[in-house]
Amino acid sequence: MKALVTGGAGFIGSAVVRHGLAKGWQITILDNFSTGYQENVPTSKNLTVIEGDVCDSKLVASAVKGVDAVFHLAASVGNVRSIEDPIHDSHINILGTLNLLENMRKAGVERIVYSSSAAIFGETRYLPVDESHPCDPVSPYGVSKLAAEKQVLCYGRLYDWHTACLRYFNVYGINQRYDAYGNVIPIFVRRILEGQPLIVYGTGEQTRDFVNVEDIATANWQALESADGGVFNIGLGEATTINGLLSTLSDILKQKLEVHYTESRLGEVLHSCAAIDRAIEVFGYQPHVSLPQGLRRYLDWVRE
Repeated sequence: MKALVTGGAGFIGSAVVRHGLAKGWQITILDNFSTGYQENVPTSKNLTVIEGDVCDSKLVASAVKGVDAVFHLAASVGNVRSIEDPIHDSHINILGTLNLLENMRKAGVERIVYSSSAAIFGETRYLPVDESHPCDPVSPYGVSKLAAEKQVLCYGRLYDWHTACLRYFNVYGINQRYDAYGNVIPIFVRRILEGQPLIVYGTGEQTRDFVNVEDIATANWQALESADGGVFNIGLGEATTINGLLSTLSDILKQKLEVHYTESRLGEVLHSCAAIDRAIEVFGYQPHVSLPQGLRRYLDWVRE
């Protein structure tokens, strides 16, 4: 069996690739390496790497030829980045996805797992957030991920495909590098290891659902192999405040952290926590990595 993983050199994509290779699949990665890294890519005789953009129709047509399934992770990621450059965000996330879907249709590929985001929900009206929660994104990134998700589901209905859209909450873990626009965990860890104070936007009482990348990768393959598709929240299922995250990091590192609080940022929600019941029921998803466990593994990886 063969699978294409777009964005397969990225931190989440590379985890999906590793899991697929362990299952005995032949994997093709399509990645332009704008945010992915060559060192994320495993060495395997069952792995092919195509360097290029998901918006390149000719290249995508070649990449999807002969594959049995697609994992679509290539994206422009981040609320703040999307506010600064919404046109680029939509070009990659919406048109890139449409380009992929059209080339899948022409090649006769009928199975896709799409990496969506909890950013599609916007500010939460109730917690935990289930799949029926209203979608009212507060950033261009959330809008583009929602639009792409709708495209995937539409193609599934039109052409009787197996489609699964996984709405990730706050993913962290091995191979996640520092990005000023990215997840709070690598930002905090980098500043801690460099001896810099930590910057918290707002009071620190905002909540996030931190889920480890290994659980995300497992969910991707479970969703592909499931008889049923649709939309699924993928998180740990637990809410953690930013102050709680700081406390956990302080306990693991056995040091007092210097923290500076400043004004909240545009485009960021206050509270987030996933209801994961549907993924548990439909394909047996069960997160296995607790936040303290995942943070210890991540700190070890960063130090190496």
